[in-house]
Amino acid sequence: MIEVIILGSGTGVPSLRRGAPGMVVMVDSEPLLFDSGSGTLERLLRAGIAYQDLNYVFYSHTHNDHTADLGPLLFALKSTPGYARERPLHLVGPKGFGRFVRHLLALYPWCQPERYDLRVHELMPGRLRQSDWEVSARPTAHTDASIAYRLEVGGKAIVYSGDTKMCPELIELSKGADLLVLESSYPDGLGVEGHLTPGQAGEVAALAGAKRLVLTHFYPLCDEYDIAAQCRRTFGGELILAQDLMRVEVSP
Repeated sequence: MIEVIILGSGTGVPSLRRGAPGMVVMVDSEPLLFDSGSGTLERLLRAGIAYQDLNYVFYSHTHNDHTADLGPLLFALKSTPGYARERPLHLVGPKGFGRFVRHLLALYPWCQPERYDLRVHELMPGRLRQSDWEVSARPTAHTDASIAYRLEVGGKAIVYSGDTKMCPELIELSKGADLLVLESSYPDGLGVEGHLTPGQAGEVAALAGAKRLVLTHFYPLCDEYDIAAQCRRTFGGELILAQDLMRVEVSP
C-alpha cells in the first residue's frame, strides 16, 4: 500500500489551523519524509509514525519553514533514552545541501551522530534508486537551489513540488503523475514571485496530465477565498485541498 500523509499544510507563518510544510509517503511500512518544517516531529507522532523509523528524508530547499525540524530530528535520534541508532540516515536535497548540513552541525555540535552514519545526497537534477522505489528530482523556480521530487513505486508516481512558481521542469517532472502535490501559496490575483496560485497549480496539473491534484502550502490569506473554485478554472480532475494529518491512498 502507498499512502500520502500531509503533516503540515501551511507555511512559515504561525497558524492554529495549519502547520509548517511536511509530507510522509508510506511505502508499505517504510516512511519517506519530504521536508520537515517546525512541528513535524510532533505531527509524525500524531500520525502514528516513529521518527526512529525514518531512513530517508528529502528536502526541497533550505528555507526555515521546510527544514526547521532537521536539527530536532538529529537531536532526538541521538538523545532518546533507550534508543541507539546504528543504521544510516540519508538526507537528500538540492545542490549545496551538504554545506547546509555541515553548517547546521557546526552550530549544533550535540546533534552530530556518534553511532550511525549521516549520508547526504545532492540531487539537482538526479535520481536515487532503492529496491522498492525510485526518486528523481528536477530544479524548480523558487531559489537558486530548489527541487521538486517524483517518487515512483509499484507502477505509481507521486510528485511533490516544494516551493516553486510555474516552470517547464515542474511540468515535465509531473507528467502522468497519479498524485501531484503542489504548493498553492496565495489566491489568484494576489500571487507572489516564486510561488504558485491555485489557478497556476491547476494549469501545471492539466498540462502534465496528472490524475489527482493536492493543493497545499496555504498562507492564511487562502482561507478567505474559494481556492478550489480558482483551481477548477484550469484543472478538471480530482482535486483535494490539504489539511494537516490528511491521508490520501494511492492504489497499487
